Amino acid sequence: MKRRRAAEAIQYTLRNVPPVVDRALRRRAVRSAKSLNEVALEALALGAGLANETKERHDLDFLIGSWVEDPAVDHALADQRKVDEAIWR
Repeated sequence: MKRRRAAEAIQYTLRNVPPVVDRALRRRAVRSAKSLNEVALEALALGAGLANETKERHDLDFLIGSWVEDPAVDHALADQRKVDEAIWR
């Protein structure tokens, strides 16, 4: 979804949001470490049939908070970093 410049941004006020929709959006925001506003905009875009639109990003903020420690991955990476002496003779 292409973002508008601040001068072009349009604001919406939504009323009568069903509690089940509110809870779902809030859970999604927490799970994806995004703001409620960003998650709501994504849901609106998806509902409007814009799911396949390319998101324009200017930074790596979407990666913040996404790192997950995984000992199995650390072990696999350590194995890949080993030098096989027999190959390098």
